[in-house]
This record gives sequence, C-alpha cells and structure tokens, in this order.
Amino acid sequence: MYATGRLQHALQRALVADDPAVRRRAAVRVDAWRNVLEGMASGRLTIGSRTPVADTPAWVTLEVVTGGFATGRYVAESPPSADELARLPVNAPGETDRERLNLWYLGDEGLAELGQGLRAGRCRVDVPEESALLVVAWLLENGHFAAALDLVAELRPLMHRLRFTPTFGPSSAPSGAVVRRQSVDEVRAQLRQATVPPRIAAMRETLQVWHPLHDRLVALWCDTVDGDLPELISGAVSGGWPCRVWPDDWEERRRQWLDDYATAAELHHARAPKSNFARLQSALERCPVDSSALTGREVGWIRRALANTISAHGAPGSEARAALRTTQYEMAARPTYATLAHVLSTRLDRFPRDGGLPALDPIAGDVDGAELPAVAGVAMPPHLLAKAARALEAPIGELVDRGVIGSGEVLAEVLPQVTSQLLAANIGDPVLASVYAQTYAAFRRRRSLLLLNLEHQVRFDELPWVSAVAPYRDRSQKATRAAAQTLRETTAVALGAFPQTILPNPLVREFRALVSQADLGLPLVEEVAADIFMGTFTAKWREAAAVASRVLSGTLYARYYDLPTAWPAAEQRSRIRWRKVTADDFAEACRRRAAEAHTSQTPGYVAQNGTVLEQSQILTSHNLAVLVEALDLTDWLREAAPELADRAFSWAIQRQTQPVSTWISGLQGLKNTAYAWRQGIFFLSYCDPVNVLDKLEDRARVLGPRFEPVVTGLLDVAAGDRFDPAGRTSRGGRRLLGWSAGPHWCSLL
Repeated sequence: MYATGRLQHALQRALVADDPAVRRRAAVRVDAWRNVLEGMASGRLTIGSRTPVADTPAWVTLEVVTGGFATGRYVAESPPSADELARLPVNAPGETDRERLNLWYLGDEGLAELGQGLRAGRCRVDVPEESALLVVAWLLENGHFAAALDLVAELRPLMHRLRFTPTFGPSSAPSGAVVRRQSVDEVRAQLRQATVPPRIAAMRETLQVWHPLHDRLVALWCDTVDGDLPELISGAVSGGWPCRVWPDDWEERRRQWLDDYATAAELHHARAPKSNFARLQSALERCPVDSSALTGREVGWIRRALANTISAHGAPGSEARAALRTTQYEMAARPTYATLAHVLSTRLDRFPRDGGLPALDPIAGDVDGAELPAVAGVAMPPHLLAKAARALEAPIGELVDRGVIGSGEVLAEVLPQVTSQLLAANIGDPVLASVYAQTYAAFRRRRSLLLLNLEHQVRFDELPWVSAVAPYRDRSQKATRAAAQTLRETTAVALGAFPQTILPNPLVREFRALVSQADLGLPLVEEVAADIFMGTFTAKWREAAAVASRVLSGTLYARYYDLPTAWPAAEQRSRIRWRKVTADDFAEACRRRAAEAHTSQTPGYVAQNGTVLEQSQILTSHNLAVLVEALDLTDWLREAAPELADRAFSWAIQRQTQPVSTWISGLQGLKNTAYAWRQGIFFLSYCDPVNVLDKLEDRARVLGPRFEPVVTGLLDVAAGDRFDPAGRTSRGGRRLLGWSAGPHWCSLL
C-alpha cells in the first residue's frame, strides 16, 4: 500500500539520517502518515473524495501529504498566540480560545479593529480562512447585512477550531508586475541552516589542528636522532636512529605537547590508531625521560614513521615542509560556504521579513571587515547569491533567465501573484480587492487532493466568503484583456524556457483561471495519474483533441502520431457518469490506439492505464495546439520552433545517457524521454525540420543501436513514410511511446 510505504520510508529517514534537520522533517512526515493510516482505518478519512475528512466542508484547507492524501488536520487550526489572547476580555463567550477570539472579532470592538486593518492595508492572509472575517467586516461596513449574517452562519460551526482572522501587519505582496519565489524571511532561514559538510570539517580540522601538532611531534622525535634523519630510499629506511640523543629540554617540550594534544583530543576527533601520528604519540607518552620502556621493534616503528613523513613532506623546518604547510594553511583559512551564507543572511536583516528584494546589488558585494574581519575582501559565491535571488522581486521572464524559476512547477508557484491582481481588478473597492487578491494567492498554496470518479479540486469561488462578494465583482474589460495578454506571455515563457516538459497540472490550473478571466473558454486538460484513472474522460478532452486534429492537420506531428483527420459530431458518444458528461468515443479511441504499446498478455492495470493516458496526451497535444491557436502564438512559434525542438530532442538524448539503477527509474526515464520527444515533434511541425533532424541524428549516435530505431522512425516519417499498425516503418524505424504494458523494447534494463 502506498501510504504504508511512505510511512516506512519516513521512519527510516527519521532513524538513520545523519543530518538532525533531516531527521526532524522525517519525524513530522512520520506523524502525518500515521494520521493518514489511522484515519483510513477508523473511517474518519475517505481518500479519493473532495471531502475526505468526515463532517468537514470541502472548502476547509486540509493538510495534504505526498500523493494527495489528507491527514485529517486543518491547516487553519492553530492555538491562539499570546498577542491574540491579550485581546480577549475576561469571561468572553465560547468553548475554546479560538472560538472566543472569533466571536470577539464579531463584536463592536473586534469589527472596528478588522475595519481599521482593512483600510490601512495592515492585514496579511497566509491561509484562505484567515480572510473570512475581513469579508464579514467589509460586508457590514458597506451595508450588506443579510450577506454578512449568512456568511457568519456558514462559518459558525467551525469557529471553535479555525482561525478566521488575519495577521495584523503590513502586507508585502508583490504588485503583480513583478513576482518573487520566496520571502526574505524564508531565504534567510535557509541560508542560516547552512552547515559545513563533515568531510570539509574533517579536512579543516586536520589542516588547522592536527598538522601543526604532527609537525611538533615529528620535530621532537627528530631531535633524538643520532646522525642523519631517517628517510626512504627505494622503499627501505636509511639514516640515523631515534632515541639515541635526549635534549635538555625534552621533558618540558614533551609535557607541553602532551597537554596540547589532550586539549585537542577533547575538542576534536582523535587520530587513527595505526597512523604515523598515533604511533609517535603513543611512544611519546611512554618516554618521560628516555626510551627504556620501548622495545627495539617499537623504536624501529618510530624510525619508520619519521622516514615516511620526512620523505613525503620534508624535514621539520625545511623549505619543502614550510611551503606545503603554508599552502594548506591558506586553504584552511578560506571561509566556508556556511560562514559566507551566514554573512549573506545577516545582510537580509535590513529588508522586511515578509517582503522581497528590490535588487541583488545591495547584498552582492564582497565581505567587508565589519562583517567578518578574518575574510574581508572575499567575494560572495554565485551559488549563494542564486539562493538569495529567490527573494528577488522581478518580472517572470527575468527570474526565468536567472534560473530562479527553473521549471513549470515553480512557474505555477509564482504565477498566482499575477493572477490574483488580475482577478481582483474586477472589484471596484480597493480595500476588498486587496483582500480578494491575498485570499486567492493563499488559496493557490493549498495542496491538491487525490480525487477519484472524475471529481475536481475545490474551486476558489467555493470558499463561502469569496462567493459572498461575487455580486460585487464586475467583469472589467481592461482586466479581461490583461488576463489574455498574461496568459499569452506566460505560455510563451513556459514553452520557451522548458520545451522538454509538458505543462504541469499546477500551471494548467493557473492557466484555467486566466482563461476564465479572459473569457476564452479553452478546453485545457490535466495529466491524470495512471493509478487513479477511472477509464474515461470528460468532454473537454474530446474538445481539445478536435482542436489538435484541426490545427495540426498535415503536419509532422499528425503524421508521426496518426492523428484523426477530424472528430465528426455524428461519432460523438457521451453519457453521464458521476454527474459528469463523458466522451466515450474519445476514451475508446485512446484504448484502441494504446494496443501498440501492449507487449504482454498479462500487464498490470497501472501500465495499461498509462498507455491509454499517453494516447490522450498525444491526441490533445496536451494543451499545446489549443493554446497556440487561441493565443495567436503561431508566428512566435514558427520563429522559435527550431531552437525549441533542438533543445527538446537534446534533453531526450541526454536523459537516455543517464545510468538507470532500478526498473522504476528506467520506466520513468523512458516516459520523460517520450514526452520530450513528443514536445520536440510538435515544435518541429512549425518549421523546416532538416537542420534540426541532422543535428539530432549526430547527437543520437552516442546512444548506439538501442535508440537507433527511434531516430530512424522520425526521419522516415519526415521523409513521407508512415508507421504501420505496430508502430514500425519500412526501414525498421519505431514510434517512441513512453508507456508500455509489458517490457519496453527501448528499455535500458
């Protein structure tokens, strides 16, 4: 069972991880997965439902762990802080402190405080529920008493548990023209968690502590040598013998060295027992005035140890040894990345904790003497500045160029900062617009649930306090145009920056919000997990496939994947399942086409589902055709297509050069390779493919004969050939699909 496996993995990490922070995070996950399993066993949790927690409305923000499993905990359920409790009068009504607070804010004094915070813009909303009573206050201030009472009645059953009030303080949300990935406080906390890796710490300890002690120890024993110092010649020891001469200051120097060694041993790791250092140190302890306590064999070991170190590094006081130690000391004196990370985190203290950075220049300079005198003048490493750049407020395109936004998933994280402002632009009252924007941004931070039976995630307008202000929103033509433009620009950024990956579900959901605001009505589809696929699709998949067939008709993509020429209305077969209109003809077409990927008589159901779902992505081009046509991106794509196709194919080749350790990683790698391959073919359909295919053929040679049928198949189709029903061309080329119901012919394992 998936949840049991995740619990076992978290338990193992909590027990064996070296890093205490990793163990703490793993322990939190252990508790979360225990809650999941206990809730499922007791019937309190119904995994797969929009309302997985018993007696809980769908709009409540739930704690959700990997895979979409609800733990049963409410995110907005937290004990009141000391500052909150200080507001409560004696004998305030309510069963819990949280209920007493929520009810107090519905009184005259509390409503006045909410209203003042609203007008001053000093309310911060981190969880959607925290804006509920702000909306109540706004409704009452503006005379909408019935709406306010209805909203309070809906919130009342959960007032004893949920925080319905904001955090009072300046709101530092970006304007929408610029975005940021993290707040200053989040970046600062991450920088301050930096530690010196154990291997680096051990190396510095050796250079700064043990080498100086070793050199003093060697010098002590060298002073007891009669004649030339021992050295290695052709592997044999030559030179004088130790323990023959005893300097007058031997006792004092020996005592001082042993005291210094004892101090160092208390603070640091002792040397290995069989090392030259350990042998010389052990012998020194047994020679207070002479070597009478040593055997001849032990004196020989001292001589051998001296020969080893003198031959390797030079005699004590020699130029060779001095030069080596100088170099090593300079290396050890260099500041660690952890030290510089702390300096950088301190520079962030001058900026608002919940805000962002207007620029990197104020924190990017060299370390000065006031910050850390020992390393003044050291440049701040680029990788630390890259971490700090996560708090930089800049346009999306700039953050993509800087690498701050490095994937479609991260793009989806920051895009609500733009979308929230566009949606709020439909509200004339700037006070309510600000609350609306903050609530939307907080709502988009909710984690998605695992859903079955074609259920959809909770929508923003299902929040009772959001639906309560719906009558006061007008569709602004300016906001509509801005949403369409934002959608167009963001789509171009996503395709241009990450041409090898399909649009991830969080980004598709954000695009859908922009589509609604722009009044475009596009059939955008999500990636469905193979293990929860219910065997059918809603009607929007068929609509998207119809657009793809029309837009891509006659192109390389259509020929490579044998797209239907059209989806005639007469062939459409739909029915109602789980209160949704389904496209049965589309589902049947996907199942029929998936037969090409069936290589076993008894494949697992997940693999079978995967082959069907891959065909749904192929037939719809997974939103590419829909977006390119509706957003008028054709001319842009024709210009950018050669580069995008080349990058997608290059990524696919590079992915196939990576070693595979397990069959799961091998299947995942093939799936992602096939997705990148499909993206490349889509882009190639908008340009002359010759140059791109020539480079692809050259690059693919590194993969050898295993991948050769894939390249041959694409070249054959580009030259006019077609795949037969088994997915082969006349020259032995093969169509690349990521999923396989049975062994995959292109697998590395």
